[in-house]
Amino acid sequence: MAFPHRPDAPELPDFSMLKRLARDQLIYLLEQLPGKKDLFIEADLMSPLDRIANVSILKIVLLGQTPHQEYAIHCHFMHVRWCLRKRESMEVRGDEYVSCDEWAFSLLPLDVDLLSMELPEFFRDYFLEGDQRWINTVAQALHLLSTLYGPFPNCYGIGRCAKMAYELWRNLEEEEDGETKGRRPEIGHIFLLDRDVDFVTALCSQVVYEGLVDDTFRIKCGSVDFGPEVTSCDKSLKVLLNAEDKVFNEIRNEHFSNVFGFLSQKARNLQAQYDRRRGMDIKQMKNFVSQELKGLKQEHRLLSLHIGACESIMKKKTKQDFQELIKTEHALLEGFNIRESTSYIEEHIDRQVSPIESLRLMCLLSITENGLIPKDYRSLKTQYLQSYGPEHLLTFSNLRRAGLLTEQAPGDTLTAVESKVSKLVTDKAAGKITDAFSSLAKRSNFRAISKKLNLIPRVDGEYDLKVPRDMAYVFSGAYVPLSCRIIEQVLERRSWQGLDEVVRLLNCSDFAFTDMTKEDKASSESLRLILVVFLGGCTFSEISALRFLGREKGYRFIFLTTAVTNSARLMEAMSEVKA
Repeated sequence: MAFPHRPDAPELPDFSMLKRLARDQLIYLLEQLPGKKDLFIEADLMSPLDRIANVSILKIVLLGQTPHQEYAIHCHFMHVRWCLRKRESMEVRGDEYVSCDEWAFSLLPLDVDLLSMELPEFFRDYFLEGDQRWINTVAQALHLLSTLYGPFPNCYGIGRCAKMAYELWRNLEEEEDGETKGRRPEIGHIFLLDRDVDFVTALCSQVVYEGLVDDTFRIKCGSVDFGPEVTSCDKSLKVLLNAEDKVFNEIRNEHFSNVFGFLSQKARNLQAQYDRRRGMDIKQMKNFVSQELKGLKQEHRLLSLHIGACESIMKKKTKQDFQELIKTEHALLEGFNIRESTSYIEEHIDRQVSPIESLRLMCLLSITENGLIPKDYRSLKTQYLQSYGPEHLLTFSNLRRAGLLTEQAPGDTLTAVESKVSKLVTDKAAGKITDAFSSLAKRSNFRAISKKLNLIPRVDGEYDLKVPRDMAYVFSGAYVPLSCRIIEQVLERRSWQGLDEVVRLLNCSDFAFTDMTKEDKASSESLRLILVVFLGGCTFSEISALRFLGREKGYRFIFLTTAVTNSARLMEAMSEVKA
């Protein structure tokens, strides 16, 4: 399901400029030091660097006595200190010195509609530690976009981080008012959303093709490493997954149950095109070879890879009893059979299926039930620590602080919780901003929110996944992603009006905002382009759901995320036990 856009759909801006700017600045910085250089690159930067400036542009010398040594690292005190120690261990002479330059790379185009800041650490740093250092980076990224593509006439947001990033960005805009003044907006709306507004969606198993590929093989920086079980040869193959891969582009948003049928039909069509050669004369054959054969061979190669990926996914999911897992998740989302679901999680822990998966299911149970009753919390925690080891104890503390796995306290009514939240978030003078992250186990109120926003569709008969009726198809018709429903409702209203109760239940009464300017200069086309900014990561399921909404409503969505995430990455970020 490539979601063919309506004839009147607006064109997307060209984001390749962002890649060129980042590459040119990097080359400029490297050329400031004459002669040969040793370039030491932090492991997490290798993939983004490869997407921006490949080896043909940068000849990286890993060893050798050269006049200059350069370190490409994330801007983090611990990383800088490590570099200095590394230089000391290499017996740097006293007359040499260390200088620091900033490579202001903040936006990497992963696809025509997807920009990533490649900051996976953002989620833990902000939502667990309360560390606000990346908010300035977000503000700078938004400022860069508005400088290049014009101002955003309509701004919406929800979440503490979203509001801080927005205010900091607006300050930057005011300081450099001349840069966007008079520019026609290319993007009509921007929506900023914190990840902790909707943990549920990120914790669910993904069932659209791109999401399943990410859950199974890990898509990193827009690429995936397919092993021998997919490539049918001895070597692994790194494959770029984006709109340029025509086979992938047609199935990326499809529910997995439809993918095999599509690929089978594609294979038959491809074979029919090859068979056309039989009746050709010499001139026709020459044209076929020069104009079509190369494209057909490339399509055949990609088709084989995606069929191999599907087969590998099927084997792994069958082994995991994926259907039973999905059934349990749907029961949790709907609030049915909670005892049976808890028993399933206990069995999952007892069989030691996966420490990350067991944590994920416990968190999903906790958030959908507004915290676990003390008896269940203690029981599950004890079983988990006995099964996977006591070294996971600190992880439970992290999950509680982040509001992912909490225990219902006796007498902790909703009113009492709201009172605590109100005190913490308004007591700025006492310097208690970070307390809001650590000292209060947040309540999700998921059931009430779900009812208000109709997140669980009521359908007669089976949900038709071949012809989806709404965004719930990304979770087999069982659940509309909360984040996407919020975006849909706000865009319909062009404000938060009528959503006061939802905002209150999300504990975001002080952090939902709208800023609308005059739309005189905004074209009707730009007003149908929406930039959605996910702070703390977004999933491929959310991207697919909003692409579907865009097709239905005549919008085009552009996604900017601190990093692409999924349930495993979320759990790993909270874990104190590194794999």
